[in-house]
Amino acid sequence: MPDRAEPTLSKSEDTPSPATPPPAGGNAVDRYFSISARGSSLGREIRGGFATFFTMAYILVLNPIILGSAEDKFGNHLSGPQLVTATALVAAVMTVIMGLGGNLPLAIAAGLGLNAVVAFQIAPLMSWPDAMGLIVIEGLLICVLVVTGLREAVMHAIPPALKYAISVGIGLFIAFIGFVDAGFATRIPGETGSVPVQLGLTGQLSGWPVLVFCLGVLLTVALLARRTKGAILISIVVMTVVAVVINEIADIAPAAWGLTVPTVPDDLVAAPDFGLLGSFSLFGAFEQVGVVTIVLLVFTLLLSDFFDTMGTVVGVSHEAGLLDEDGKVPNLGRVLLIDGAAAVAGGAASSSSNTSYIESAAGVGEGARTGFASLVTGGLFAVALFLTPLATVVPAQAAAPALIAVGFLLMAQVRHIDWEKYEIAVPAFLTIAVMPFTYSITNGIGAGFLAYVVIRTVLGKAREVHWLMWGTSALFAVYFAIDPIEQLLGVK
Repeated sequence: MPDRAEPTLSKSEDTPSPATPPPAGGNAVDRYFSISARGSSLGREIRGGFATFFTMAYILVLNPIILGSAEDKFGNHLSGPQLVTATALVAAVMTVIMGLGGNLPLAIAAGLGLNAVVAFQIAPLMSWPDAMGLIVIEGLLICVLVVTGLREAVMHAIPPALKYAISVGIGLFIAFIGFVDAGFATRIPGETGSVPVQLGLTGQLSGWPVLVFCLGVLLTVALLARRTKGAILISIVVMTVVAVVINEIADIAPAAWGLTVPTVPDDLVAAPDFGLLGSFSLFGAFEQVGVVTIVLLVFTLLLSDFFDTMGTVVGVSHEAGLLDEDGKVPNLGRVLLIDGAAAVAGGAASSSSNTSYIESAAGVGEGARTGFASLVTGGLFAVALFLTPLATVVPAQAAAPALIAVGFLLMAQVRHIDWEKYEIAVPAFLTIAVMPFTYSITNGIGAGFLAYVVIRTVLGKAREVHWLMWGTSALFAVYFAIDPIEQLLGVK
């Protein structure tokens, strides 16, 4: 879900069609990846790998900012340089594995939306190692579901409209995070008659950092409107340069920028800091929160990962012309298993859950048809391991416009919801609205699920509700009513 909207994909005119592949042959690499058999060439695969990397390289900046700006239950922050290393490392390794094992032009990295759940929903309830332990558990569950064939059953349990609503809600939530991180919107203490948030610090925009953000938003939307490849990354780079220049010539207090001050580092290249690798506690979360809360948190991660991955894999494979006559994705079982393993790796490295990226479609647009393109993309992420100082220069004000852009892209899926049918439109609306308004993805999913079950029951359609929806909704009911239940039982 993601991390991202359904892409508007179109094959370039010079992109080969796999419908009439040339004769099989070539060297061992060509035969292993079926490059010629799929109507591609080594040059197109390399070009596609580069295109995918530059389209999704923004995650090397955004993931450390999202995770690094949050604190856990004990007030601890994750190190920015260590997060950059962890993000690049897992993306490099898992993307290469996807290329070798899945043989699809799919790249893997920390999922936007998933990292927001970890940063703003899970970490405040426990320590960072405990939170990452839940990511590992979620990834292991995905692998089990893939092996047992239950993943498809879970996919069919959730009504399509609610799947879209979850994506849209996460998009609004991510956009709101961007506005807050940039200082464009700030919270107000709960005074009588006041609004919960305001524009800037005093009800109006002030200061150079906020100006950088506003210019960044305008640049990003302009590039997106022109359908410029790598629009998000270009905006981040340009506005970071602008921020560095402004910080040098203007008298700006470091605190005005937030956690990251845009200054030129002493070294552009540095050895990777692997300090976060292995910093997870598999069962530590059970000592911090109740079992019901843990189940719902893991379920939220599972939902996000599930639908995001399926949409991405099918969408990219369709664009590449790789679906068979029955509409099935080649090597789907291996692809989903690798994607689940990526979630485990992300938790183990503290980079949050990793998933397949819809930005892989950029590589397909350049002609990529096989996993060799993923090897190229993974190799570029490996090179990025040594460029940590550059990533730590980027202030939130230069990166936040990317969050606004991602929110916009995810919002596009709202068109798939039938707003004339109240029985599905109301649950979808609650899912979308509750997420940003309560700063919680879990709350939004819970509100939508409960509303869906109640409305279907009132309409006499209770038997049409999947048993998984009933079970999950029951857990959400306990989750929302946990305080009065504890008071009633005298355990609070």
